[in-house]
Amino acid sequence: MRSFRWPAVFLAVLLPVLAQADVVRHQFTRNVVEREPVDRLNSATNINPLYYFTELEDMTGTTVVHRWRLNNRLMAEVRFDVQGPRWRVYSSKEMLPDWDGIWKLEVLDGDGNLLATDTISVLID
Repeated sequence: MRSFRWPAVFLAVLLPVLAQADVVRHQFTRNVVEREPVDRLNSATNINPLYYFTELEDMTGTTVVHRWRLNNRLMAEVRFDVQGPRWRVYSSKEMLPDWDGIWKLEVLDGDGNLLATDTISVLID
């Protein structure tokens, strides 16, 4: 059996292509101040509005979508154009009294591919 060795020049060209764009951080939070989340929420009682923060790396020139779902029902989509190698975005939802339940946030690329997801239990009195 013969082993194949990749030429060094080919690897030097291929490795940057293999370096993937990334969602570095993603989380629900009470607020975003100076482009940073103030906390990380696992559940939310009477928090209004509710924010979702995402930090992106090496995605310049792409589109990212925050898709908000309540009990698996689509409630909103917010699109962002990524304009730098490190890009921080956030969206928020004003919670109505009858919007208790499990909220799911999906981070998607412009082609609809899932990049990250989080869920949170919300209770509004």
